[in-house]
Amino acid sequence: MRNFIKKITHPFLKYGLKLFYSKPRTYCYDNICIKVHPDVFPPHLTISTKILLDFIKPINLKTKTLLELGCGSGIISLLAAQKGANVTATDINETALNYLKLNATKNKLNVNVVSSDLFEKLENNTFDYIIINPPYYPKKAKNIKEQAWFCGENFEYFENLFQQLPSFLNQNNFCFMILSQDCEIEKIIQIAAKNHVNFQLIFNKKSNFEMNYIYQITKA
Repeated sequence: MRNFIKKITHPFLKYGLKLFYSKPRTYCYDNICIKVHPDVFPPHLTISTKILLDFIKPINLKTKTLLELGCGSGIISLLAAQKGANVTATDINETALNYLKLNATKNKLNVNVVSSDLFEKLENNTFDYIIINPPYYPKKAKNIKEQAWFCGENFEYFENLFQQLPSFLNQNNFCFMILSQDCEIEKIIQIAAKNHVNFQLIFNKKSNFEMNYIYQITKA
């Protein structure tokens, strides 16, 4: 994705993209269509959301509990709800959550929408599935929109995530995270390891710009 970002720094193209994404845009997957606010992580511009949607689609989620941690547009949550899962979607971006509520109503799907910084508001909850599409560029975010892209100069997002995550992992549930070859995967795995969290590569897919990897995360 970083290579793609470099390609869109040409002033004319950058202006065009800024203008195009200055208002809510529609994104569809199968028969689910949503409006995505400009201040929310854009599934239109990235491949990770589509890869996760394709990955989740064949899984039998009926009556399962599923958490989308940092849901952004929330279309993954909506797909899971359509497949019969009891879904909780969290984010720190209130605009994203408000749009998810509207999109859930529009698609006649039920999602429990929670404003939470990581697992802060999820104590005493258990989930059969946890889905994470994290911010992974090591840079300090300037605003709430950038927090969907940047994990902090010292990978603070992952430091906090892997301190909290083990409490929500057990032998009977599944946690999946998608990462790109464009991020510092070894650094992220090192942070996980020091918090007694294991990574196992279970899927990869190459797009025009990058290779993406889905890892299953377990407690060491």
